[in-house]
Amino acid sequence: MNDSANDSRDMQASHDGQYKKDSLSLIGAVAMGTGVMIGAGVFALTGQIAEQAGGLFPYAFLASAVVTGFSAYSYVKMSNVYPSAGGIAMYLEMAYGKGVMTAGCALLMYFSMVINESLVARTFGTYTLQLFDVGKNSWLVPALGVGLIAFAYIVNISGNRFIGTFSMVMAAIKIVGIAAFAIIGLWVADFSPEGLTSTNDASGGGFVASIALGILAYKGFTTITNSGAEIKDPHRNVSRAIIISIVICVVLYFFMAWAVASALSLDKIIEAKDYALAEAARPAVGKYGVWFTVGLAIVATVSGVIASVFAVSRVLAMLTDMKLVPHSHFGMSGRIQKHTLVYTIVIAMAMTIFFDLSRIASLGAIFYIVMDIAIHWGVLRHLRKDVEASAIILVCAILFDVLVLGAFLWVKAGSDPMVIFVSLAGMAMIFGGEWLFLRQQNQAA
Repeated sequence: MNDSANDSRDMQASHDGQYKKDSLSLIGAVAMGTGVMIGAGVFALTGQIAEQAGGLFPYAFLASAVVTGFSAYSYVKMSNVYPSAGGIAMYLEMAYGKGVMTAGCALLMYFSMVINESLVARTFGTYTLQLFDVGKNSWLVPALGVGLIAFAYIVNISGNRFIGTFSMVMAAIKIVGIAAFAIIGLWVADFSPEGLTSTNDASGGGFVASIALGILAYKGFTTITNSGAEIKDPHRNVSRAIIISIVICVVLYFFMAWAVASALSLDKIIEAKDYALAEAARPAVGKYGVWFTVGLAIVATVSGVIASVFAVSRVLAMLTDMKLVPHSHFGMSGRIQKHTLVYTIVIAMAMTIFFDLSRIASLGAIFYIVMDIAIHWGVLRHLRKDVEASAIILVCAILFDVLVLGAFLWVKAGSDPMVIFVSLAGMAMIFGGEWLFLRQQNQAA
């Protein structure tokens, strides 16, 4: 085992002492993972994926699950050996040392998770307003999203055990609710395969590009990784929770997408892309179906934001403890993890106000996939023997990520190049800022 890995284990031991060990059960960890995934995957991204993938969008969820399965391999292998409260930050430090690469990629992960929170928060606002026949462009959408994020902050300062219980209850409601939506929708359509055999109106590149958004629907499994030190028997249960969460979600996503494709034409799905499930419920069950779907969306998005905030602040706290990012108390009392929670909430609120759903999803996908490639490369080059990982699977994970990201950037270059410019500018600021900060740290030492 290399010296970086030993140093990281020492950092983990020190950092984990700030959290409540064994405060999350296996079921609680699965609830947290599915809570984040279902909130974004079903309600926020179905219409976005259909816009890219065309009539075969249900299969985009399956293809995304395959890519995610390869992606999850690195995290499962690492978490089995090194469970941590700041998982991904620690894994990057093991692979690349305490430098710009580690800090920059960890911040990409951090910001992709914050972006996910704002994505789900705006989805909450969009679906809620369907009850009142208010347009999706109303100022009330970001206002409701900001209110949800504020509520998530209140819940998160209530303690881990409450969050675990809350997540389990919410996850059960969402799983049963989405299953009911799919079953009712398919029953009304006589379980016709027509929704799965529609003409694909997108190019092959568009279908591959849609997988980038589909990955966002599954990336909530990293929430489990970042809470590893708080899960009971983490060397076994972190990886088990990741696998169970992904399997649950791929089944729900596929049948939900089939139900939506059976209820609406592709044009209508794209037209109502920000609230596609609510629109799909109208022809199947009428206004009561809309009410049910909106209620389910509210439950899913509320629990999704709460679960995400719970984990993402841990990443920034870990980076702060590792002295890889600057930190200021801004007059706040208490421990660093409370401060990073406040920072996370403020950034998520700002993004909820200033970005729409499509651009939020695109930024999140780009940041996440770039970070994901760095994780796989780091494990392949530096940690493969330590965690007993397969080189073939790691190479496949990298190739899948590069293919999907390339297709997504190609499509966005033609439809919304501003997303690419903002992403590049954001990454330049992150890595450039880290270079300056760490240079000053080294000079001061």
